[in-house]
Amino acid sequence: MLQINGISLHVDDLGSGRPVLLLHGWPDSADLWRKQIQFLVKNGFRAIAPDLRGLGRSDRPEGVAAYSLQNAVSDVVGILDALGIDKADMIGHDWGAAVAWFMAAAHPDRVHKLVVLSVPHPLAPRTLRQQEMAWYQLFFQFEGVAEAWLRHDNWALLRELTRGNGEIDRYISDLSRPGALTASLNWYRANLAPRLPGLVPNLPPVEAPTLGIWSTNDHYVDGERMKKSDRFVKGPWRYEQIDGASHWIPLDAPDRLNQLLIEWLG
Repeated sequence: MLQINGISLHVDDLGSGRPVLLLHGWPDSADLWRKQIQFLVKNGFRAIAPDLRGLGRSDRPEGVAAYSLQNAVSDVVGILDALGIDKADMIGHDWGAAVAWFMAAAHPDRVHKLVVLSVPHPLAPRTLRQQEMAWYQLFFQFEGVAEAWLRHDNWALLRELTRGNGEIDRYISDLSRPGALTASLNWYRANLAPRLPGLVPNLPPVEAPTLGIWSTNDHYVDGERMKKSDRFVKGPWRYEQIDGASHWIPLDAPDRLNQLLIEWLG
């Protein structure tokens, strides 16, 4: 555990080479990256994977505001500082990708190379298709109601949302901890419209070389938005599509993802 910004964050830290920070999303933990961590360490990297605040084994501070992207970015800076790391490669998925985008834009001196999975730049144009795909994000805004429906009928809605990715027992175990489900949903309550537009208009372009990856069976993110994220990247940009994988690329296509990572990170 690391003490960062007044809370305890669980951080997996393995290997001894060039540091790579891996940031998961909802409703995951650092365990999402287990196949990437093993691969990166084997190839000479230092793999650092925290449980983001409110998720996994990390503390769950109270209140919606605690889960703002600004606080999450501050946690990332704090982790790097605590581990004595000036600059790291950064890989993010889902909410972790949003944190990575913000981190690369706000702290370019701390990010060497960037890899974002599934989630585009926060300012990428929001399509009508994306609005339809993200229905659950509106549902998650209703505190108490969303929690009750996710737990209902042995977590039937959570099972549907995660679409049999094999992690449901882990998710239920994590989200059954006191306050954990509300803490996880507070990521959506703190960072989506109408709050988000006020957070991002002054984000500078990302200077780090950036690899954007989207998968064709992602039922929650429109791939066109990832393709159009290039306009917010000043450094080198590459887009890759993984056919047949769901939203959970690290679980569905670990070998293909690992190949792309080693090509990009060098």
